[in-house]
Amino acid sequence: MATSGNPNFMDHLVELRNRLLRTALVFLALFALALYLTPELLKLLIAPYGAQLKVIGPTESVTAWLQVALSSAAALALPYALVELWAFVTPGLLPKERAFVGWMIPAGLGLFVLGAAFAWYFMIPAAIQFLVGFSPEIFKTEWTSQNYIPFVTSLLFWIGLCFELPLLVFVLARLGIVTARLLLRVWRFAVVGIVALSAVITPTVDPFNLALVSVPLIALYFVSILLALIAGRGRGKTGLMEKASTQD
Repeated sequence: MATSGNPNFMDHLVELRNRLLRTALVFLALFALALYLTPELLKLLIAPYGAQLKVIGPTESVTAWLQVALSSAAALALPYALVELWAFVTPGLLPKERAFVGWMIPAGLGLFVLGAAFAWYFMIPAAIQFLVGFSPEIFKTEWTSQNYIPFVTSLLFWIGLCFELPLLVFVLARLGIVTARLLLRVWRFAVVGIVALSAVITPTVDPFNLALVSVPLIALYFVSILLALIAGRGRGKTGLMEKASTQD
């Protein structure tokens, strides 16, 4: 095992420090760019709402500005950070492992963007339309930036993260932790869990918005079963969880 006195270990630490430093510099540069573009980004975020946001505190507008700038810079810097991570771990991987991890990074980013796009174009407009139009004869809708900005950005993040399900299942199947047979066997429990998760993520209580989130996730689960079947081909092994359940 390598120790702190091992030259190779110190070289790796220096390389890691340099890569982290470059990533931090890229983030700072993107943060400066995001600060410049924040007015346009804020206009884009409040477009589904269709009105100006109220501020009820002396620093609320500045806080919202910084939240949007930081979130935008982090999202833009993520691909570069993954490239640096890939370059750092590649020398220690076998050729098959390099090929496997090499396509996982763009696939993961693509699925996240797809999920965020789904949230932006379908889920958020439907949710806002429902919330704004809920009992207008009783409630006057005047949302504040402190509530609205985290509401929109959290939906974008969590729906994008949920769309990573097929990739996660594929990796677990390649590792032999799950199999397509096991996933198909427990599909009813999975559907109940997805609906429960959708109820937590969905900001409204109406069945339409709940279905708007849960139906695509259920479809992704069955796509994951197909990917698990593809990943399990050629392994000639039963998944670890399925082995455990068989032994029990």
